[in-house]
Amino acid sequence: MTPAPVPPGDAPLRWHEVAIARVERRTPRVVSVYVDAGLAPHLAGQHVDVRLTAPDGYRAERSYSIASAPGSAPLELAIEHLEGGEVSAYFHEAAEPGDRIEVRGPIGGHFAWRPADGGPLLLVAGGSGMAPLMAMLRQRAMASARVATLLVYSARTWDEVIWRDEILALEARGDGLDVAFAITRGAPARSADVAGRLDAQGLHARLSTWRHVPSHTYVCGANRFVEAMTQALVRGGIAAPTIRAERYGGAL
Repeated sequence: MTPAPVPPGDAPLRWHEVAIARVERRTPRVVSVYVDAGLAPHLAGQHVDVRLTAPDGYRAERSYSIASAPGSAPLELAIEHLEGGEVSAYFHEAAEPGDRIEVRGPIGGHFAWRPADGGPLLLVAGGSGMAPLMAMLRQRAMASARVATLLVYSARTWDEVIWRDEILALEARGDGLDVAFAITRGAPARSADVAGRLDAQGLHARLSTWRHVPSHTYVCGANRFVEAMTQALVRGGIAAPTIRAERYGGAL
C-alpha cells in the first residue's frame, strides 16, 4: 500500500526497534507476525512501515496493515509471501521470536473506522487486503457494537481465507454481522458464498440480500480488485464520498 506522508518531527512516526513475539501460519501464503511494538495507540484500518537491515547495511522497507484491534498487544501484521519479495521472504522463511526489526507508525487516518462512526458498514476485501478490515471486525466485537455490517471477502480457495474460523465465529454471535466469501479457484463451502471471481453482478446480488445501504464502505486489496469493486459500488448507487479504498500492488 502507499504510506501516508510522514510529517517531520512527528514522534509516533519515528523508527522503533522492536522484538518479534511470535510468527503464526495463517494460510499457505500468509503468516501473522506479532511484534512487541510499544507504539502510539492505533486505529482500526491503520498500517505501519517495517524496515529490515542486512549485515552489510542494505535496508528494505514495506508497509503492512495492522490486523489487531486497537488496544491489543502484541501488534499483529499479516504478511503474504510474494514471489521475489525480499521482506516477505524473511518473515516466511527466517524470522524467529526474539528477532529485532524496525517499525514506524501507526500511519494513515483516511481508512480508519471507529465504533462511534456507526453504520451500516460494508467491508470488501481481496486476499491479504482483509488485514485492516479484520482490525475493524475485532474492534466492533470488543466494543459490542451491533452495527449492521456486511463483509464480502474474496480469496483463491477456502484454505486461503485468512482468519476464516475467527470470522465465522464473529458472524455466529448474531450481532448484525453478515459474511459472504467469494472463492475464485474452488467451490464455495456455504450457500451464502459466491462461486468464482467477485464481479459487479456478484457484489450487487449480495448487497441486495443484505437490504442495507452502507453509510461507510471500506475496500482493500490488489489494485485491479479495488478498482473493479469501487467502480461497481459507485455504478450501483453507493455514494462515492462514503467509499474508502486501500490498494496493494499485484493482482488477486
